[in-house]
Amino acid sequence: MGMEHEYFEVDVFATTAFSGNPLAVIANAGELDSEQMQAIARWINFSETSFLLPPTESSADYRVRIFTPFEELPFAGHPTLGSARAWRSLGIEPHKHGRIVQECAIGLVTIQEETIRNDAGKKQKIYSFATPDLLKSGPLTHAEISSACEALNIEPSDVVDHAWGDNGPGWKILQLANADAVKAIKPQASHNEKVGVVGAYEGEGPEYEVRAFMFGLEDPVTGSLNGSVAQFMRERNHVPDSYTATQGSQMGRAGVVHVFDDGKDIWIGGIVHIRVSGTLSSGKSL
Repeated sequence: MGMEHEYFEVDVFATTAFSGNPLAVIANAGELDSEQMQAIARWINFSETSFLLPPTESSADYRVRIFTPFEELPFAGHPTLGSARAWRSLGIEPHKHGRIVQECAIGLVTIQEETIRNDAGKKQKIYSFATPDLLKSGPLTHAEISSACEALNIEPSDVVDHAWGDNGPGWKILQLANADAVKAIKPQASHNEKVGVVGAYEGEGPEYEVRAFMFGLEDPVTGSLNGSVAQFMRERNHVPDSYTATQGSQMGRAGVVHVFDDGKDIWIGGIVHIRVSGTLSSGKSL
């Protein structure tokens, strides 16, 4: 007999329909082992697939395991927000009103739900996570900069500033002169780097354009990277307490990331829509 799981496909950081980063979420995944989870994630072939499980920490609302088609991640941003949205759609209330506590391999991550009004006055719900502490920080070495630049087909002299921004996926951060320089990147088709690139806009509107490259692929909109970029920029006093970044324009997406520093945590948020809901069968039988 096969196991049946509630299944969701979620559009994270979207501004219009199908403009964000898709995530697959499999609920009630406690009976699946790591090999099965990896096989499902490889088959679905989204940038990430998350699996909802009962928590092992008493203060957590649920536990999540996050897989790319190739590996398991200790933390990732858009799977955190998409998982929270899918979990809430199951009709479960968090322990703390308005605050969800997610357990994942990096530890406990707090997620908040807020209702805002957009420019047209329409109410929209935003999900935001408190960015975890970095596992690795500090400037990149000359060799690390050279390797990242080679993967992106840019010159080290194009890099204004740089740092490790590893909060789970292992990002290297490169700051370029401006948003146009970020948009102009044409990376190599195949490489082994995980690089996030950021450049500032001038005038009104979003403060930054962000792009994320990993293993020759580009990620549409990346919560973990925007969290580490916000930490990077706040340390250098380059951004206000609250700002927005855009990502995905070079992939036909229109993702917007809301960033807010409350003096204790940096919150990374966005609009999250469930686009598909149904049932996934994980049984081994044909």
